[in-house]
Amino acid sequence: MDALFSVPVLSLFLVPALSSYSTSLNLLFFYMTWTTLVLSHPPLRVELFSTAAVRIFFYALPSLVFFLFDILTPSAAVVVKAQGETGLPGGKKRGKIRANELKVAGWALLNVGLGIAAQAAIEMLLVQVLHVRSAIKVSMKLPMPWEMVKDMVRGLLGREILTYILHRYSLHSRSSFLADCHETWYHSLSAPFPLTAHYDHPLAYLVSKFIPTYAPAMLFRFHMLTYLLYLTTISIEETFVYSGYTIMPTSFFLGGIARRTDMHLLTGAEGNFGPWGVLDWLCGTTVGDSSVEEDLIDEIEEREIEEKVRKAIEASKRKVKEGAAQARGQTSRRRRRE
Repeated sequence: MDALFSVPVLSLFLVPALSSYSTSLNLLFFYMTWTTLVLSHPPLRVELFSTAAVRIFFYALPSLVFFLFDILTPSAAVVVKAQGETGLPGGKKRGKIRANELKVAGWALLNVGLGIAAQAAIEMLLVQVLHVRSAIKVSMKLPMPWEMVKDMVRGLLGREILTYILHRYSLHSRSSFLADCHETWYHSLSAPFPLTAHYDHPLAYLVSKFIPTYAPAMLFRFHMLTYLLYLTTISIEETFVYSGYTIMPTSFFLGGIARRTDMHLLTGAEGNFGPWGVLDWLCGTTVGDSSVEEDLIDEIEEREIEEKVRKAIEASKRKVKEGAAQARGQTSRRRRRE
């Protein structure tokens, strides 16, 4: 745990957000921090503890805050729940929190740890047993911005494809052990609520969450920093999408995904198997009133409305200023006449 909370690891995430120095100094300090981290710890430790840090700071902690908000102040939480009382952990605004909801939260956090343990097992198998290069590249050389963008696009597309295929054909096949586990565990929920992104039977979780997330990074051998950015994006997505809230940072990228995730559970897995809904749209397995195309139209309309409101406010401010200026001018002219 010392490595997780060491100065290099913490500054790796906090310096870019909190620093007020110039961009050049930020990059220099970031490079020095990254170099210190790589030189002071073995590559496997850097990978695992950095992965754990991302999962803790961008998924576990905010999801726990949302979960506590739901169970401690259900009357306030239900106001921002897309599914109303159904979206609360207990299913009712005045219902007492049950052991089942605590079990869901506990298993979700255990599955996060299971994913990190599986990642460690893969790396140890590759490096220490098979004596080949690691799945994730840990080096002092920083990746170029274009390389990071390219890998991010490939990683997210690979995750979309793998999640759709494994979710639809493995976890929702007619008769299989994984399908039964997934049905008994995840589909026992009435609606998504905080922390349920990682709630499932451990084997089903590895198939539906860990493999689609880690396999693209392993296939394209991401640089560690690219992998952290990739994992941060996914962690933030999972935090908001499975929160059950109507308030999202963006209506298209997160709000639409959240609506499709809700409908997958509410309709009994009739569709919406992919996280982003792209393959569902192409394969005709979208269920509910929301599709990728409709979400894009809604986002454009929302932007247009916001722009119109902004212009109206600016016009009102100009009129007020012009009116005030005219009033001052008339007052000054009267004084001169007097």
